[in-house]
Amino acid sequence: MPFPLPRPVYDVNAGSAAFGDLPSWNLSDLYTAPDAPELGRDISWLKQSCAGFAEAYQGKLAGLSADQMLDCVQAYERIETTAGRVMSYAGLRYYQNTLDGERAKFMADCEGQITDFTAHLVFFSLEFNTLEDAHLEGLLASSPALARYKPVFDRMRAMRPHQLSAELEQFLHDQGVVGSSAWNKLFDETMAGLMFTVDGEAMPLEATLNLLTDPDRGRRAAGAAALAEVFQANIKLFARITNTLAKEKEIHDRWRKMPSPQHGRHLSNHVEPEVVEALRNAVVAAYPKLSHRYYKLKAKWLGLEKLQTWDRNAPLPQENPRLVPWDEAVETVQGAYRAFDPRMAEIAQPFYDKGWIDAGVKPGKAPGAFAHPTVTTVHPYVMLNYLGKPRDVMTLAHELGHGVHQVLAAGQGEMLSSTPLTLAETASVFGEMLTFRRLLDGAKTKEERKTLLAGKVEDMINTVVRQIAFYDFECKLHAARAEGELTPEDINALWMSVQAQSLGPVFDFQPGYETFWCYIPHFIHSPFYVYAYAFGDGLVNALYATYAEGMPGFEDKYFEMLKAGGSKHHKELLAPFGLDLSDPKFWDRGLSMIAGFIDELEAME
Repeated sequence: MPFPLPRPVYDVNAGSAAFGDLPSWNLSDLYTAPDAPELGRDISWLKQSCAGFAEAYQGKLAGLSADQMLDCVQAYERIETTAGRVMSYAGLRYYQNTLDGERAKFMADCEGQITDFTAHLVFFSLEFNTLEDAHLEGLLASSPALARYKPVFDRMRAMRPHQLSAELEQFLHDQGVVGSSAWNKLFDETMAGLMFTVDGEAMPLEATLNLLTDPDRGRRAAGAAALAEVFQANIKLFARITNTLAKEKEIHDRWRKMPSPQHGRHLSNHVEPEVVEALRNAVVAAYPKLSHRYYKLKAKWLGLEKLQTWDRNAPLPQENPRLVPWDEAVETVQGAYRAFDPRMAEIAQPFYDKGWIDAGVKPGKAPGAFAHPTVTTVHPYVMLNYLGKPRDVMTLAHELGHGVHQVLAAGQGEMLSSTPLTLAETASVFGEMLTFRRLLDGAKTKEERKTLLAGKVEDMINTVVRQIAFYDFECKLHAARAEGELTPEDINALWMSVQAQSLGPVFDFQPGYETFWCYIPHFIHSPFYVYAYAFGDGLVNALYATYAEGMPGFEDKYFEMLKAGGSKHHKELLAPFGLDLSDPKFWDRGLSMIAGFIDELEAME
């Protein structure tokens, strides 16, 4: 099962006892321990079931009746569920402490075993894709239970032009554990082990990144300098990882006859390339009225003619920094969810009560935040690095939105519950928007409202403008790597080209900032993932506008959309709301919401 990437969080800090008792994961709903007999039984069952599946079905799919094909698909689904349960447990334990050698070995061993077992399954999608269209249509027409899986079959068959021979697919499956997976682990473990010295104090990445939000400009500058120094000292390793993974991807794409490096991501997201291109073009065209305009305004607030990159997420001068206790954060999010619909708060409540959230910052813990759905027979788990900042409250709202979505979609079963990345951000960003609007409605002073608006604009710029700039960086990176090996200086130059364009003329770029591409995990783990954040934000802005306009029955339609999981295409999911992503004007509607917030901030001057 693919593991979720951390949300891009740029402003977290070191732990504090001021937040109250922070919850930790109770993973016993998956397995009670690495040596639990249930885990051993599941691994043994997987070994036997994968081999049995191949023996029962390999070379025979074309002769199956509709009922037999349904049995086949459901057997495959049971294997996916059990394998996902094992890897979820191993992965979550690992992310709690990536520096623990036993946890790293346990996850690697589980991954190795499951890779070996599931090698027997490689034939399934390849052979399924050789079925004649008319034959498959006949099977689906005769069995409503089988027809329910049609969205899965459609996604599988979209890969038909790009699949390789059975032997090559088998090789790539087996080789994965020493290919991209191994390079990903090297990146994670290296990044988790880096220490940055600021004013004589050594601190990990998360704490150092947090200094970029410190009210003291000198501390922000010191944090940026420490980051630049350590990144530069390790830049050859990160360039080697990036070069290797980009070349591996180019080889795979070439053999699969992918028309572009981005195409595989679009296929997995079940979204048309032209829709992504329309999003990208709309955001880039809006840079001047969004990021350029906002950061010019922020420079004025800070009393500066030019901003440095360490000023980008600085608090406003009138901001009164305070730590938000955990209980207050929970009530803020639950109150916002409850005000929208009590069902949303009810679904979220077990996350707080039953050990489904790991919130504290701990040595070796993975950075950022994510919600992992595990498998549909268990429940999701949320990881945070909660440090009491207002944005940490928004991160809680975001990840709980994912959690609610994953709980609701679980009813679809393992193969239909998974939502493409482009739609997977919908519930999370909507949860943030509900929380933000609740806080904004409760603002008692002009200064409080200004602080909230500015914080939201910065979050939206990070989610939309920054992520599209990251997408452009990746597009340039993979195009350049196809022409040959890239030096660290080559990659640095590509990074800076998108930074200047997206952030605008008010910024100066301090020496060393050119290396800041190296800590973004999305470039390593999942190329071209990043546009999903901008996609989700734009979609939710349009969706929330529909809600705010008072669409009758919006809440029920929203819950039905989340329950659908990956069983429907985006056109079908959004039709009840009167929204169409293929409309060229669609993205402008979402971007106009951000511009409107900036308008209000300018009017406050």
